Amino acid sequence: MSHPQYKHQHQYLAVDCVIFGYENGQLKLLSAKRKFEPAMDQWSLMGGWVRMDETVEQAAIRVLFQITGLRDIYLEQVQVFSQPQRDPGGRVVSIVFYAMIPTDQHDKSLVHEHEAVWFNLPDKPKLIFDHDQMVEFAHEKLKQKASYELIGADLLPEKFTILQLRLLYEAVFQREFDPGNFRKKVLSLKVLERLNDKNTNESKKGAYYFRFITKTEALIKERIVKI
Repeated sequence: MSHPQYKHQHQYLAVDCVIFGYENGQLKLLSAKRKFEPAMDQWSLMGGWVRMDETVEQAAIRVLFQITGLRDIYLEQVQVFSQPQRDPGGRVVSIVFYAMIPTDQHDKSLVHEHEAVWFNLPDKPKLIFDHDQMVEFAHEKLKQKASYELIGADLLPEKFTILQLRLLYEAVFQREFDPGNFRKKVLSLKVLERLNDKNTNESKKGAYYFRFITKTEALIKERIVKI
């Protein structure tokens, strides 16, 4: 028997996923046309209801896997959207998450099955309800993360040049960075290791390849320095 305090007006709990992709120097957004009313056939984020036997994080992971076929994706909560009239279909509270994936690794057949489309972020269509605001907030969250932590380990090849890393950052921030200042800044973070081989396509001299140092390697180096 339920307690009287739990008898209140019904509401729904959902998750919406802002799925960013990176490809050819462009930050992209995955969107699909909604298949039911209200707002049927209008562009929407990917989302779903939170089941009774799962957490909101598990629901977001499930939605991402259903759409992309990828597991172990970095996922971060953005914000709760709870305006009473935000969804004309009913009282829906949505918890928004964002993920960023390399577009060459996801299951393209699943994306096609859901009739989803990758848009360059500046060229995305108008989205339903408050989804445009969700994207805006998620993009700001991504930029904040990239400001205090070097991103790209899951988005770039195993070995990459500083130019490739800078192009990723320019895509995330939607602006250009001074090449010299950017190089100085990222190398000062001590999370990259220069390799011996070069990419000869970027310049006559060639550009050295780098790789991300794993957390385990960083801890070992720190212990060696202390000794």
